[in-house]
Amino acid sequence: MPSVTISQLSYTGPDGRPLFSDLDLSFGAERTGLVGRNGVGKTTLLRLTAGELNPSSGAIGVSGRVGVLRQQVQPGPDETIADLFGVRAGLDLLARAMAGAADMDELAEADWTLEARLEAALDQLALSLIPQTRLSTLSGGQRTRAALAALVFAAPDLILLDEPTNNLDTEGRAAVTAMLAGWRGAAIVVSHDRALLETMDAIVELTGLGATTYGGNWSFYRERKALELAAAHHDLDVAERQVKEAARAAQQARERQARRDAGGRRKGARGDLPKIVIGGLKRQAEATAGGLDRLAEKQQDAAAGQAQAARARLEVLAPFAVRLAPSGVPAGKAVLRARDLSGGYDRDDPAISNFSLDLIGPERVAITGPNGAGKTTLLKLLTGALEPFSGHVQRGGPMALLDQQVALLERERSILENFRRLNPGSSENDCRAVLAAFMFRNTAALQVVETLSGGEMLRAGLACVLGGGVPPALLVLDEPTNHLDIDAIEVVEAGLRAFDGALLVVSHDRAFLENIGVTREVRLG
Repeated sequence: MPSVTISQLSYTGPDGRPLFSDLDLSFGAERTGLVGRNGVGKTTLLRLTAGELNPSSGAIGVSGRVGVLRQQVQPGPDETIADLFGVRAGLDLLARAMAGAADMDELAEADWTLEARLEAALDQLALSLIPQTRLSTLSGGQRTRAALAALVFAAPDLILLDEPTNNLDTEGRAAVTAMLAGWRGAAIVVSHDRALLETMDAIVELTGLGATTYGGNWSFYRERKALELAAAHHDLDVAERQVKEAARAAQQARERQARRDAGGRRKGARGDLPKIVIGGLKRQAEATAGGLDRLAEKQQDAAAGQAQAARARLEVLAPFAVRLAPSGVPAGKAVLRARDLSGGYDRDDPAISNFSLDLIGPERVAITGPNGAGKTTLLKLLTGALEPFSGHVQRGGPMALLDQQVALLERERSILENFRRLNPGSSENDCRAVLAAFMFRNTAALQVVETLSGGEMLRAGLACVLGGGVPPALLVLDEPTNHLDIDAIEVVEAGLRAFDGALLVVSHDRAFLENIGVTREVRLG
């Protein structure tokens, strides 16, 4: 039975940053989704498991043959499907045998099922390719699916997949999901694709503190996290009551001591006690008051510490939410009209031909279609980034485009500087408040854009575009969830749900489109 056992694993990256410390984890003969924030070490853990990296300490035991799907790797100019599958020599032998050029020893070694098995593996990933197809002629999504087909063909005991649905269109995502749903070996899958994670048998969440295994698919994981959130709310309520109780008890103790001290002073004032006794009672009262103060301070500190820990836990678990200023887009206003639009980069072969679209009021429209259908080109035509060959576009108000590079942010400036540049009428306090709402608090707002991760950059772009006094009437997004972890995707979803203007989105992520309330779909191709 294939399995992976990780014992006391520690790993420090080339930059000196420790990723894991004394990590204990095991994977069995099941399909496991590995989730966690960008930078937490998911890809590194796969590479350690595959034997491509050596741990700083600890051990990884792997039982069974391992196959690996890495994030996009550029193929050589002459590399073919046959090379990817490792069957070039076998196919050459079959070709010589069919031509009558093979000797008896070669005929004995020929695998007459090879071509049929190769075709079946490609079919399973919905690919109509021949062994001679060069990988350099395929799209990134097709290469990913071809690499998965090669894994299916090789039939290892354990497969390690790193973001297998990134950059795939709807057909490609469905093919990968179906392949994994039918996989009978062990699989460890790093992914932010929630539809794919629904097919998993278990979810492992990797954090800076370690790993937690949840014995179920994505929905089960989310249910467990909801229970953890409810428990965190309960713990915070209890901790805050303890803080109030400790303060009340301390006040009551001080009041009782004050009454006793007052009684002692009255007795002393009557003159019926010797001075030495009065002095002793005074010292005793002072010592008692000091002891009570120290005890009360200790109890209050303990209660405050518990409350602080409960708040920190709640902040980690609580879903992100943000409030935005209204865009003021009325229901009947045309925010975008395109008529008979044609354009692209080749007049003889335009990517977009005779395209028309009306976007009225705060509509939420998704542009979908297979890879290569021209979706990104269409967004450039609609937003004015690319001049059309024919037709025209009418824009009914301010709009903003967040492309995959978030190009509206100046890379050498900080997040705060970009916000002030894009929202010149906002005060310092307004800027800080908005950026804090998008989880850039205090010094985090001073980070230079070029140092941000993909998720942080998109979150910063959303804050700068949507957080001003009047957000744009239309926000245009091009594949916003590519290369984001699930936490970052949920932050983006929350920000877009709070936006009351019009949305035009290119995305293959069905869960994302549903969560942001898309009401209409326009399919290209």
